[in-house]
Amino acid sequence: MFKGSMVAVATPMHKDGTVDFESYENLIEFHIQNNTDALVPVGTTGESATLNHNEHCKVVSFVVEKVAKRIPVIAGTGANSTSEAIELTKYAYEAGVDGCLSVTPYYNKPTQEGLYLHYKSIAEAVPVPLIPYNVPGRTSCDMLPKTVERFLKITNIVAVKEAIGKLERIKELVDICGDKINILSGDDLTAMEALLLGGKGVITVTGNIAPKYMHLMCKAAIEGDRKLAEEYDKKIVGLHKDLFLESNPIPTKWALYKMGLIKEGIRLPLTNFSEEHHEQLLNSMRAAEV
Repeated sequence: MFKGSMVAVATPMHKDGTVDFESYENLIEFHIQNNTDALVPVGTTGESATLNHNEHCKVVSFVVEKVAKRIPVIAGTGANSTSEAIELTKYAYEAGVDGCLSVTPYYNKPTQEGLYLHYKSIAEAVPVPLIPYNVPGRTSCDMLPKTVERFLKITNIVAVKEAIGKLERIKELVDICGDKINILSGDDLTAMEALLLGGKGVITVTGNIAPKYMHLMCKAAIEGDRKLAEEYDKKIVGLHKDLFLESNPIPTKWALYKMGLIKEGIRLPLTNFSEEHHEQLLNSMRAAEV
């Protein structure tokens, strides 16, 4: 159901930290013009951790309205409280999203049984296509393949985003899930190889800056054309690395600002991108022809 280059879109902000909806609309059009396959608002890259509930819901509704069904919208609705995740997922479903991305509960380190029951509860409460998201580097919680296998019986869990960055994990998940649950990469640096192994897409940070080449790379890799996929990935591999010179989305928002797509706003505790890294990221942006 969801495949290709799905951009974890940054949330544009004014210098005072308020959401800049005018720039957001321009970003949406930028992605549609450059063939982004889906937009993923209010995830990690969208600074969901610093948006209050009202802002979170307002952004989701805004993106659904402005995209107007031209491409899928997958809203970030994860939380470390199951009841809060259900509340956010219900709102997104009622707003008209095509799917919801739900990060594993962070900080409280649930067991594998807790993870299974968390997602089972969300899926049963809201009839929306649901994508559990594993990113242990941020959550200190690793959703294991044996837990993902239990999701095969839950009909509205349609994909899993795996951001551990290990291809062995991708291969194991593809083998377990077959054509029942799509495996999506959450790690740009290994995404091409993940798709060549049978993954169906990537929820990407790099796609914020180079959506055209990210889309083309994904398309080629999903179709099994390694040579063409490598040609496109070579143009953007610098971004895969340099957009993480500081915590995401700090470098991404700076790059979008330099491209004239958004203003400089970012919310504490995140800060503006350190000047010492500017030239390195600019070089990667030039290589990606942006």
